[in-house]
Amino acid sequence: MSIIISILVFSLIIIVHELGHFFVAKKVGICVQEFSVGMGPLVASKTVGETEYSLRAFPFGGFCRMQGGYDDPDVPSENTDKTRSFESKSVAQRIAVIAAGPAMNFVLAFVLIFCMLGVNGFLVPEIKSVDMGTPAYGAGLEAGDRIVKVNGQSVIIYQDFSPALNLRKAGEAVDMTVVRNGEKLSFSITPEYNDEYGRYMMGFSFDGRYGLFSDEVEGFERSTLAETVKADVGMMTYFVKSVVTGFVRLFSFQVKSDEVAGPIGIINTIGDTYEAGLQYSFMDALLNVFTLSALLSTNLGIINLFPIPSMDGGRLAFLIAEGIRKKPIDPEIEGKIHFAGFMLLIVFMMVIAFNDILNLLR
Repeated sequence: MSIIISILVFSLIIIVHELGHFFVAKKVGICVQEFSVGMGPLVASKTVGETEYSLRAFPFGGFCRMQGGYDDPDVPSENTDKTRSFESKSVAQRIAVIAAGPAMNFVLAFVLIFCMLGVNGFLVPEIKSVDMGTPAYGAGLEAGDRIVKVNGQSVIIYQDFSPALNLRKAGEAVDMTVVRNGEKLSFSITPEYNDEYGRYMMGFSFDGRYGLFSDEVEGFERSTLAETVKADVGMMTYFVKSVVTGFVRLFSFQVKSDEVAGPIGIINTIGDTYEAGLQYSFMDALLNVFTLSALLSTNLGIINLFPIPSMDGGRLAFLIAEGIRKKPIDPEIEGKIHFAGFMLLIVFMMVIAFNDILNLLR
């Protein structure tokens, strides 16, 4: 079941990504020769019009092969309409075609998160209640206070609170700014260690909203469309920050081997996420997969914007350079750079796959 769900998740993310390239290419008049889901040996294909739609053996990638593009191995014949090739289009049009793939991954993530928030609801950075005799009560925090800053870090959604809190050492005071009746107030609160929960606590609880599509929850308000969109954008931003920070730590060798996962590790994680949700209901399992899929889609979108040769970001970098220079980079040099980048990615994926296997055996 984990493998089946993972294939569905990977396929969805890949199809949406490649559809971005596909639709924009068609829009600007480029001939799309093949639209493939998967990589490697051909499993099945069907030609509709000028495009061959194919399914390949390994569901960890895909491509949209365009006439005269970087995936086109064919030499145009005399009868080929050269005005419909990728290379014949303006720099702006080619940039739009390349950027559309990662953009569609962000759109997919937004839609999946919106569905999850609309059903599950979400916490908001507002104080619902303050326990008497706690540090928060002593400092003067009140129910209804909206937290806008913690330790100098802006708090837009609930998920921003914990990372900002983690900037301090255990037992140190927390500097907090809240909005009360339109006025900004600042507090310094020193958390106390709670033996029951085994951690430092300030003594207040967060308010929340139940979802647009969920049943009424007593004691809470239904979220508005604007609040749901704001929470969605905030969670997307949170995902982007997390992914970028993770890659910075990865390439600066600050991560442990068990903190990194490739396709094999992701399949295992998707399975664990699905099983955890099933303990409550099928809908919870589905929403868990939605959330993880949104994170993976965001991850793919960001990776493809990095200026890595052979990736969308690497091709965008060459197109931007062409726009600045007013002439293209030597195709032979660009091809060699992309090929070298592709080989490095293959080696990197093999290392990650080996690491996944070791983590599963531990």
